[in-house]
Amino acid sequence: MAHQIETHGDQAAAVFARKDAWHRLGTVVRDRAFTAEEAMTLGHLGNWNVRKVPLTATEITEDGVTTMAAPGFATVRTNPFTEEAEALGVVGSGYTPLQNEEHAAFLNTLSHESGAVFETAGSLRGGRQVFVTMRLPESLKVGGSDRVDLNIAALNSHDGSSAFRIVITPVRVVCANTQAAALRDHVSSFSIRHTANAKSAVQEARDALGLTLAYCEEFEAEAEKLIQTTMTDAEFDSLVRRCFPEPSSASVRTRNAHRERNAKLSHLWHDAETQAGIRGTAWAGYQAVVEYIDHFSPVRAGNRDQASARATRLLTSDDLTRVKRTAWDELVPA
Repeated sequence: MAHQIETHGDQAAAVFARKDAWHRLGTVVRDRAFTAEEAMTLGHLGNWNVRKVPLTATEITEDGVTTMAAPGFATVRTNPFTEEAEALGVVGSGYTPLQNEEHAAFLNTLSHESGAVFETAGSLRGGRQVFVTMRLPESLKVGGSDRVDLNIAALNSHDGSSAFRIVITPVRVVCANTQAAALRDHVSSFSIRHTANAKSAVQEARDALGLTLAYCEEFEAEAEKLIQTTMTDAEFDSLVRRCFPEPSSASVRTRNAHRERNAKLSHLWHDAETQAGIRGTAWAGYQAVVEYIDHFSPVRAGNRDQASARATRLLTSDDLTRVKRTAWDELVPA
C-alpha cells in the first residue's frame, strides 16, 4: 500500500479545509482556512524532530551477536501518535533533515505575501513523505467561463528518496483535473536538496516563486488559444494515439485494457458533462486526456478506495504527469 495516508486507529495524518480540495483527500475541516501552525496540529505533523542516527549492523553467529558500525545514517522521527522513535530511511552524511515546521513556515510566508489559502496537509508512507498544498486567491477563466484554480503543492521526504519540491498545479474546477502544462521558459516546479544549505535555499525559493505568476499568465494565454481552436474527432483520435500508443504486447488482457481506455476517452470527448461548454475544442481534447488520467486510469488501491489512491498518486508520482505533458506539447507545439 505505497503512498498511503498515514493513520493511527481512526485518526488520519491528513487534513483539508474544503470538500473539493485535492480530490477529497484527508479529513474535512469545514468552512474555514487554516494556518501553518494549525496544519502542524491538525495534520499530526508537529514535533517529529527528524534526526540522523548512525547505522549499525548486527551479525548473529553460533558464537553470539556482534554489533558493528555501518556506513550511512538512518533518519528517525518521533511518531506523532505513539511518541516512540521510528526509523524512516537511510541517508548519507551530507543529508540534512528539513523539519515539517520549516516546510510549513515557508508556505506560511508565502500565504502572508500572496493571500494563498492552506488547503491540505498530511503525511504518506508512514511519515516518509509530507505534503502541504495551498490555493492562490486568483482563479483563471478560460474562454470567459471555464474556471481554473491555481494551487501550490510543497512535497518533502524524510527518507532520502527525493528533494524538497514545489509544484505549481492549475486545477480545472469543474472536474478537479490537475493540469501539467510544460510551458516554454516558465518552470512549473523546482527542487531543493537536503543539504546543510537547505534552510537558506528554502528562503531563496520565495524569490523563485515569483515565477508562479509568469507561469500562470502564460498558461492562461495558451489555454485561451486551445479553447478558440476547433478539434475534429480524427484529431482527437490522433492525440489519443500519441498519448497512449498501441500496446506491443499481444496478450488478451493488454488488448482489452487498451480497448477499454479508448472507449472511456471517447466517452469523455463526445458525451461527458464535464466537457459541456468547451466540447469540440482543443481545450476539451486536452481535458479529456487529463480527466481520464486523474479520475479513471487504473490504480492499485489495496484496501483504499480508488479516488484516494489516485489522489496520493497525483501527489507523489510523475509517471502519468508525463502523459499530460505529451498531450499539452501535441496541442501547444514549441
